[in-house]
Amino acid sequence: MKNLKSKPALLLCAFLLMLSRSTYVFGQAEQTVDMETLANNPPLFLKTATKLLKWEEPSEPFKIVGPIYFVGTKGLGAFLITTTEGHILLDTGMPSSGPMHEASIRQLGFKPEDIKILLTGHAHSDHAGGLAYIKKISGAQMVSIDMEKDLLESGGKLDFHYGNYKEFEFEPVKVDRVLRDGEIIKLGDVAITALLTNGHTHGSTTFVTNVVDGGKVYTVVFPNGTSINPGYRLVVHPSYPGIADDYRRTLHILEMLKPDIWLGLHAEWYDPEGKRARAATEGVKAWVDPEGYRRWVAGEREKFEATFNKELGVMPKTK
Repeated sequence: MKNLKSKPALLLCAFLLMLSRSTYVFGQAEQTVDMETLANNPPLFLKTATKLLKWEEPSEPFKIVGPIYFVGTKGLGAFLITTTEGHILLDTGMPSSGPMHEASIRQLGFKPEDIKILLTGHAHSDHAGGLAYIKKISGAQMVSIDMEKDLLESGGKLDFHYGNYKEFEFEPVKVDRVLRDGEIIKLGDVAITALLTNGHTHGSTTFVTNVVDGGKVYTVVFPNGTSINPGYRLVVHPSYPGIADDYRRTLHILEMLKPDIWLGLHAEWYDPEGKRARAATEGVKAWVDPEGYRRWVAGEREKFEATFNKELGVMPKTK
């Protein structure tokens, strides 16, 4: 129950409450926002989430484990993975975040110019927004699973749900290397496996790697693909054909993974602030959280089933 006391968890609870029925103070005016409103108004959903979950607020960078460093914002993850032959950057947050990531990388003593590979969990503006900026200053290769290539190169315009909204667009980024499901990305002494875990987008990708810290090997997972945003449809007039099957496959894949450490692209998933604080005295042990990962995946499955059943008109059994 410790995670319920964390700031990210409290923010998530507040956001979920807002989605269900709340009144949210937006700017100088009090505005009532519910799930249906956000489903019908994606720009409002983006603006609300960005503000409430601190997607564009700078955060101090720090080391997590082995060659992996956090260089994201208070609400969104971005991870620098250093190697003997240059660096990998996984995710870049919102379009405004490119300079923040650059500054964080320099603050850690590394050079953004040494980034050789760019990766992203999926091509939405809150994760792919700064890719083009980092690519320009580094000359890094953009590497993407095949099913996400076109969405990245369109700057979000081909998204099945948000493609018609300019607020969700980001600077397009050319993909230099296309991956197949299960393919391994290698750079120096680091190898990362890309797993197709789609649903949230056509090409949402989970990344898995093993790193060494203090003589111990840790399996690290960056999970992706489970979020069902307001307005997504799974059964009745589905957002795209086969979306529900994709989510089920993704959940099965994530359930099969057994990470020691898991690092989410959204802070409220895994409490980086709390773990970082504990790491000051516990070291890497603070980041080892296989139980937290299992709880998170179980919660994502529950949300999927609840959404699926609601669309079918199936009411949950009462005790």
